[in-house]
Order: sequence, then C-alpha cells, then structure tokens
Amino acid sequence: MVCFFFTDKKFPNCRFSGDQLKAGSPAMDMLSFRHEVFFEVASLLSFTKAGQVLNLSQPAISKHIKALEDNYKTSLFERFGNGIRLTDAGRILFTHLREASAIKNRLEFELSTNVDEFNAKGELRLGASTTVTLYIIPEILSAFRRQYPNVRISLMNRNSENVLAALGNNVIDLGIIEGQTKTTSANYRYFLSDEVILVCSPKSELWLRESISLDELRNYPVALRERGSGTLASIKSALESKKFKISDLNSNISLGGTEALKNFLLVDDCLGFLPLRSVQKELAAGTLKQVFVESLQIKRRFYFIQRHGTENNPFAQAFVRFALQAHNITL
Repeated sequence: MVCFFFTDKKFPNCRFSGDQLKAGSPAMDMLSFRHEVFFEVASLLSFTKAGQVLNLSQPAISKHIKALEDNYKTSLFERFGNGIRLTDAGRILFTHLREASAIKNRLEFELSTNVDEFNAKGELRLGASTTVTLYIIPEILSAFRRQYPNVRISLMNRNSENVLAALGNNVIDLGIIEGQTKTTSANYRYFLSDEVILVCSPKSELWLRESISLDELRNYPVALRERGSGTLASIKSALESKKFKISDLNSNISLGGTEALKNFLLVDDCLGFLPLRSVQKELAAGTLKQVFVESLQIKRRFYFIQRHGTENNPFAQAFVRFALQAHNITL
C-alpha cells in the first residue's frame, strides 16, 4: 500500500496518512467519508450547511468530526460566537484535502477520457451572478450536459460579491461575475459584454417620453439592486464617470435579484436599471419601455474567475472552452 504522511512541525501528533484516507466516498473516491464531511464543514464553516449538502443530521456531522479529531489527537475546529473556524491543525488538513480533491478530479477526468473524450466523469461546481444564471448560461449548460452526460454539475446563483466569496471558500470551482475586483486571489478571463438600460412601466410619468437628461434623473424615483450586485456596481461606475453619485438618485428601495426588481417595476411607477437581456420580452410586449438617459451608457463585462493554482481544473477548462465557442469568442 502507498502511504502518504502529512505532518507539521508545530503539530507532531497531527499526522494524516494514506492508511487513514481510505476509499469509499462517492464524492471523494480517494478519501474517506469522514474526510468528505470535514471538507464540507471546512468549506462552508457550518455544520448545518454541510449537513444539508451531505443529507446528514447535525449530530451525525458532529460524530464524524469528533472521530477525526480523536484519530488525529487534535482539534480541527473551534467555536467563536455563533460560528466556527478552523484551528491551525484544521487548516493543515483542509489544505491537503483540497490538493487531494484536485488530484482526484484530474485523475478521474483523464482516465475517463482516455478512450473517449465525451466519457468524462467527475464534478463541476459553478457559481454565477444573477444575469448570467438566468439569461446567459442555461443554453450553454444544457448543451454541455448533453456533451458530457457523466459530469455532475451544480450551479450556485448569487450576486457577484457572494460568488467571489464562494470561490475563495472553495465552495465552487469556477465563477462567472460582472467586472473585475481588486482582489488578487482570483484569476480573471474575459467572457462577454452586456448592457444595462433604464426602464419604466406605464405607471411612470415618463412612459410617454423617449429620453431625459442626467440632471432630470434626480427628480424621479429609482429602484436599485442590492449591495454587492454587479449590476449596481456597473451603474455606480457609469454614473461616476459623469460626475454623478449614485446617492444623488432618488432611491429608497433596493431589491435582491434581477427578477425581483423587474417584477416590482412592472407594478410600480419607479424607474429601474436592468440588464437588456433580462427585459427583452417585456420591451417587445410593451409592458416595460426603455428610457434613454442622454450621454449615459452602461456597458459591463463578464469574466470567468478561478482561484490561483486551480486554473488546470479539467472540468472548468472544458466548460470555459465550451462557453467561449458557444458565443464564437476566440480561445
């Protein structure tokens, strides 16, 4: 038997061996089920959320973690307030398990595609901002699933800020968000561009007008997306380029999600900024109309994001290639 020993000078009793990392987990074939439980808890920093993912009760999760701690003779988590965090020993184990998981994914991909490229087996965890999830990625996901029927796919729909956080916490392997942040923890690759427009319903007094000036925009109620939204960040950036602060808008309501904002605008007299892709049906049906704001154009760019050091994830690479080809973008 091949036996690996992961040790740290500060924790001589914290020894993780290949004998202890036994096969048997459907999600982490190279690791034991207890290590899978630990990996989920460490990724989510929540016993409850890990239990939901693994379909286990919280006492069962606690039992598996306690067994690992007894085995390694060290604590892996510590409580603070209402939450938990990894101990130094827990971080060591989490780092090695993350590496083992990456190796397992590459191995599973390469062995399953050795004979037939489309026989790929493994898992792809995606995270995407609302616009991408609802209006851009569904057709790509459908075609990708048909081409790689043995790849398990999960898609997390959050705003851009939360997708970036999920990537950093190893909850997802690949994200698609609006814009680039100042963080150095992620690698960005351009995907495509989109436009955000100002719209209103027949209830608005601007329904009969085609355009307004930027100064006039101050005079009308505006509903916005929530903090952390890529759409909101694009609006803020475009307004600031015109020496106009987002706080200058007459806004006292924000809604979480594109569909929530759109449905609100359909029944209210507020104006609202929405992605063009999200309101094409409403514009065609005449239930919403675009209000042009003179000299203001809101363009935004979407990017694939991956953690540094994970760019070679085979399933993420395959999906990125597939998505770029679907939009006729040069690789």
